[in-house]
Amino acid sequence: MNVVLVEPEIHMNTGNIGRTCVGTGTTLHLVGKLGFSLDCAQIRRSGLDYWPKLDLRLHKDFEAFLGSLPAGAPLFFFSAEAPRVYWDAPFEPGSYLVFGKESTGLAAELRSRYRDRLYRVPHSDRIRSLNLSAVAAVALYEALRRTRSPV
Repeated sequence: MNVVLVEPEIHMNTGNIGRTCVGTGTTLHLVGKLGFSLDCAQIRRSGLDYWPKLDLRLHKDFEAFLGSLPAGAPLFFFSAEAPRVYWDAPFEPGSYLVFGKESTGLAAELRSRYRDRLYRVPHSDRIRSLNLSAVAAVALYEALRRTRSPV
């Protein structure tokens, strides 16, 4: 599996997602401008001592990320505004789970371009959205469960 963070802004979320990726054998892709330095102590602290074990791929922008993918790569995009819930996503082994930045989520252009592959993790209307690292973990483990991928 692959987790893709497009322009993540909060080092603690990225560090936590990185730790989850190490624990599941998942590759983490960071796309575009980051809101923090990968050299900062905070990301190492949130990722604990697992960060050096992370299969990390950096991409200059989203088009560069797309250019790095194998033909027909299964892409799934996540947004709090998506019409479908992630339970309906047809995950496959090797799927790419794509998440936007914490402040604004996926760019409108990506939501429009990939609207047929756009899913949400449901929550009550008492909150605006779930934390990025929580949504990434929930979606990743559901994809692993459905594809019966070993951890």
